[in-house]
Amino acid sequence: MTLLDTLHITYDVVTPEHVEMSMPISEEIYQPHGFLHGGATLALLESCASRGAEARTDFDKELPFGLESDIRHKKPGKSGVLHGFADLEHEDPSYGGRKQFWHVVAKDDAGDVVSEGTFITKIVTKERFAEKNRQREQR
Repeated sequence: MTLLDTLHITYDVVTPEHVEMSMPISEEIYQPHGFLHGGATLALLESCASRGAEARTDFDKELPFGLESDIRHKKPGKSGVLHGFADLEHEDPSYGGRKQFWHVVAKDDAGDVVSEGTFITKIVTKERFAEKNRQREQR
């Protein structure tokens, strides 16, 4: 079972530039004070950006990875469905691959922003990945 299965996250829309996913808000993912746990929200938003990176990856030659998140929580969630969105802002060449900067937003059923921010992914060539592994093994 994957994290997406555990959190009941579903794919709604997936393109190389835009992803939408949904996650039901339930007591299973509350923090101790009875509200949606921020970590569950982060899992939804990271999954959106990561799925977008996967849609941009040639898996015969490349692998996608998450690098960094900067997320701000704005409103507590209590019930309903949390809707996650990731939109590609831009892509930059990077040594051994390329980085993507995703604007990510989580909204409740009323359309209010629960959390938003930026998630950075990187698609690396398998050649660069193997090179880094060799360097790590030599240490």
